[in-house]
Amino acid sequence: MNRTISSDASGKTRQILEDLEAVRENLLALSDDIWLSIDHNDPQALDAGVEFKRAYNAKATAFDQVASELSALVQQYTSVRLEQAEETGADDRERNERIIAELNRDEPHTLGEDFTYKRPHGFILDGQAATRITTWQRLYELACRQLFARDESRFRRLVEHPEFVSTRGHHTVTSDLPSLRKPLGVGGDLYIEANLSANGIRDIVRRLLDAFEIPVERMQVFLREDRDAGRAGDGT
Repeated sequence: MNRTISSDASGKTRQILEDLEAVRENLLALSDDIWLSIDHNDPQALDAGVEFKRAYNAKATAFDQVASELSALVQQYTSVRLEQAEETGADDRERNERIIAELNRDEPHTLGEDFTYKRPHGFILDGQAATRITTWQRLYELACRQLFARDESRFRRLVEHPEFVSTRGHHTVTSDLPSLRKPLGVGGDLYIEANLSANGIRDIVRRLLDAFEIPVERMQVFLREDRDAGRAGDGT
């Protein structure tokens, strides 16, 4: 049974849910940071790093599962949804133009940048915009859904595309739901692996754009810190 809560409590609940998502994504970023800092030419350092990664990944996976369940429980009980404030211009040209104009008040970022410990709030992909996004995973999901709607048959071919299959045979795009650690639906029976850091998502999106023959500069990302700094400067 859902509960109606006050607007003040709703705002606080939403902030807590956003903070929980930020912690989950920052844990992935920290893992990447530590792994890259290891001297891979030093056998002892590499062995210690591998041992750390195994232990860290196990703990992070357990935390991610609990955090996901906790977030879902809170959202179901309070009716506060992380996605409820989102806006996209997928089906409305005037709304899309308005969202683009709003996003362009902030600094655009490219997919060649480091997004570690940063948070998104919007993107423009080949002229189609989305805003008020709270996580990199949600940005990833919406971008993939946009590409799926653009050309479903091309997206389906990514299941066997070598750029989306690891050397161990792990598929980034698949209809085999149990094979993914953290699946996100993109359309039909297709899912994507979302257990990725911000930079991991950046790299996959670059590959997606290449597969769809979309120039990488046609994707712009807008960061929450830029938006918040702009608001502070305006005294709002």
